Amino acid sequence: MRALALLLCLLTSLAPGLAAAATSNVFTSPQATARIISAGNNPGRVQLGLQFHLAPGWHIYWSYAGDAGFPPQLTSAATLSPLSFPPPALLTQGPVTDYVLSGSILLPFTATGAPNKLSITAAWLVCADICIPQHAKFTVPLTGGPSPEAALFTPSPIVPSPFPASITPGGTLTITGPSATQVAAARFFPFGPGMLANGAPQPLAFTATGFTLQLSLPPDPKPLSGLLELTDKSGAMQALTFTPTPAAPPAHAPYLLLAFLGGLILNLMPCVFPILALKTFALARLGDAGAKIRLESLGYTAGVLLSMAALGAALLAARALGAAAGWGFQFQSPAFVALVALIFLAAALSLAGRLELTPPAFLNRIPAQTSLATGILAVITATPCTAPFMGPALAAALIAPAFTAMGVFLALGLGLATPVLLLAAFPALARLIPRPGGWMLTLQRMLAVPMLAAFAWLAWVLYRQTGLAGLGLLGLATALILAVTLAGRYRPAAFAALLILPFLHTQSSAAALTLPNAAPYSPARLAALRAANTPVFIDLTAAWCVTCLVNEATTLATPTIQSAFAARHVALLVGDWTNKSPAITALLAANHRAGVPLYLYYPPGAATPVTLPQILTPADIISLLRAAPPKSAPLPAPGG
Repeated sequence: MRALALLLCLLTSLAPGLAAAATSNVFTSPQATARIISAGNNPGRVQLGLQFHLAPGWHIYWSYAGDAGFPPQLTSAATLSPLSFPPPALLTQGPVTDYVLSGSILLPFTATGAPNKLSITAAWLVCADICIPQHAKFTVPLTGGPSPEAALFTPSPIVPSPFPASITPGGTLTITGPSATQVAAARFFPFGPGMLANGAPQPLAFTATGFTLQLSLPPDPKPLSGLLELTDKSGAMQALTFTPTPAAPPAHAPYLLLAFLGGLILNLMPCVFPILALKTFALARLGDAGAKIRLESLGYTAGVLLSMAALGAALLAARALGAAAGWGFQFQSPAFVALVALIFLAAALSLAGRLELTPPAFLNRIPAQTSLATGILAVITATPCTAPFMGPALAAALIAPAFTAMGVFLALGLGLATPVLLLAAFPALARLIPRPGGWMLTLQRMLAVPMLAAFAWLAWVLYRQTGLAGLGLLGLATALILAVTLAGRYRPAAFAALLILPFLHTQSSAAALTLPNAAPYSPARLAALRAANTPVFIDLTAAWCVTCLVNEATTLATPTIQSAFAARHVALLVGDWTNKSPAITALLAANHRAGVPLYLYYPPGAATPVTLPQILTPADIISLLRAAPPKSAPLPAPGG
């Protein structure tokens, strides 16, 4: 390739009548050959082009490089227009996503005020496994007459889009016009930083009037503009530039009310109810002491609201830094899972009467410190659960301004704290709680069992994330706590168990499929099944999501539902969000959800999926599938 370029330059310089042809000297390296050519040969205003021939496996960068790199740059005494770039290709290497060009490339530009001998300095970055900065000084003679290079300046393949386009605050890019028969794949490339997450998947879905791409937008994104590459079924690509208009905002649901109701219902979920029972016992011991009941209730509420605000701030900060975070994101950290597991172990030992949990001395001045800690514990244990109404509220919070988002999180916390907060407003309600007695000690011992079960469950989650290495470290920490506790001496030494946390790291592994006849979710697998007109049911789940596990055990894994899927020839895909997964996060965002569980059903030929409730029942699925019964066999009854 480099030899061909040198030969071309030599023949041009020797051609009769073209002794001063409009092409520059040639830069040559093992990675690239570069020169500047001209569409004309007259000084003044002239169209030029920076031409590259790159060795196989090497690339330069597009006008917006992406997460790393920089595009070619020119300097000259003449006035130069910006370089024009052809459509880029997507290159992902680990966490870095770039927009690149390779092969033979011509980058046209215009020089104004060009003298007879024009000097231009170019700098660029050429990369493969490594990146090499390169630069060259080019001299282009402009002595009049035609240029033999003019034929290389072909019309740009990039044209303005003729199709209307809009973008929602949640990142749904809607294009009106092209249909599924015209578009096989689509990719949007931004013209600059701060518009979207470069490496996030862009799920394609078709509507009755066109198609949508779900983009992953950062908080407070810059106005979107860029290049849309459309590929048809023959492999031909069309590149369109456009700036989508902001979509009309949807009718606002009462998200604060939804968050409050979701928090209120959380108290009935298995992850929170034991904590609420513990608080009830503590209030029962106060008898008719109205002032103390009010203080303890307010302390619990303060713990809930403070920790919910901290959780919301951490979630919003993580998303602002580009992390694909959602509700329960902290449980994707093995260190956090191990910490909460050890907290459950300590709570179980305390309920069993083997360990007295007393706050540190420096907290003694804080009123209702125990209630405050119980409120914090309630929030920690609530995050693996979701309840009705929470999904839309949390999804709205993650695309809303920070002030509004914090209001949603505080409303969620207020709902969670309401059963105890009512006692602060009406201390007389405490009389409805049975008086302290032997029954309370017995029930307290019984509650140690679910706490130990929660510890075992989190140990299983940790094993899913870290393998035997992490489980072994948790075992060492558990042994230390048990030894110190049973000995009854040196109990502060139990805090040494926390030294395992920095050594816990996620292991890359395939998703663990807990459902029979299921396959792992991937955008490519979903697209292939939909292209084959196959109905698809998607279960987005996580090992640390209690609601997910309950739904799978009571509904999705039952013979009734498995038979229903088989009768309808439904493909079951499981997206495991136990560890971080950009593809699953993108699918959650595309369906306006901030966390798992999420259940989607794609009927054959449908443009958009049907979203099922977060608290799933067999009747929900049977009724959904009965809308399009199979020809091969009738669906079983929900209880059959």
